[in-house]
Amino acid sequence: MLIITGAVLALGVLLPHPETNLVYAEDATEDGESHFVTIYDDDQTLTVKTAASTVAEVLERAEITVAESDIVDPGLETKVSGNEFKVNIHRARPALVIDGANRRYVMTASFDPYQVARDAGLTIYDGDEVKIETNHNFLEAGAVSTFRIERNGGRMVTIEEAIPYEVQEQRDVSMAKGERVLEQAGEDGRRKTTYEVLFENNREVSRTLISEETILEPVAEIVRVGAKPSIPPERQQCAEWARQAGVAEADLETALNIIYRESGCRVDATNASSGAYGIPQALPGTKMASAGADWQTNPVTQIRWMIGYVNGRYGGWQGAMAHKNARGWY
Repeated sequence: MLIITGAVLALGVLLPHPETNLVYAEDATEDGESHFVTIYDDDQTLTVKTAASTVAEVLERAEITVAESDIVDPGLETKVSGNEFKVNIHRARPALVIDGANRRYVMTASFDPYQVARDAGLTIYDGDEVKIETNHNFLEAGAVSTFRIERNGGRMVTIEEAIPYEVQEQRDVSMAKGERVLEQAGEDGRRKTTYEVLFENNREVSRTLISEETILEPVAEIVRVGAKPSIPPERQQCAEWARQAGVAEADLETALNIIYRESGCRVDATNASSGAYGIPQALPGTKMASAGADWQTNPVTQIRWMIGYVNGRYGGWQGAMAHKNARGWY
């Protein structure tokens, strides 16, 4: 049911619409683009002027609630666009589906008898018929729509299945690392699949794939991921981090030379080819977790791990520098 009172409270002062005699409400930010959105909810209609970006936000601001079994067309995640955007809410209603001696009640918003039967958890085989019938026994069914399945010995079943969308990440060097922006919402595709069904004692025991057809390609979700390189700190700052991590003064210049040649002392430095990470260019970066849980963001933790690495592998900073000069890596 459309809650117009809620819409008044959420969206502002109601004003007469000059052409439709409906009502709309001012709901716009100073820099936000607003749209006229008409909501059809059963036999009630409301037109609002709103800056909401998705269907879900429009309904939330209007304090219109929908149940899981209701159908909202277009979907809740759909972006609002244009100046005459329309939203249809199909409210779920009770239905009784009769399949021989099996009777199932279901809340459904569908008007397709076959989909109603599927919503009730029943399998419809090719050749079966689902018919709506007049309810002659009010005490049995109550005030519900009644559907009866007529089984015609079908041995094939055709169903529509969702094709999950994939998530694609696009590196954006104009955004700081750690930032994520949704560029395009993903949408599942649809696939029609036909199976041959094997029965034993009138019970389905297996299915064999006969054919499948993609009727709607999925739309990938595209996310822009920040990849802007951080700015190397001043050498003095890096030296202070090294001291805090435990680098001795006698080794400080050698340590800084290695650090700047490896990563520029950037805590988020990432090698695009190998994936080596952080100030010491640890591979994988997760090795540094042994020095602290904040290994991804704390320069002192990273250098502390680096001290243990050069001591264990090269006997100290001088040995690490000698190896790096000879081989180009340490």
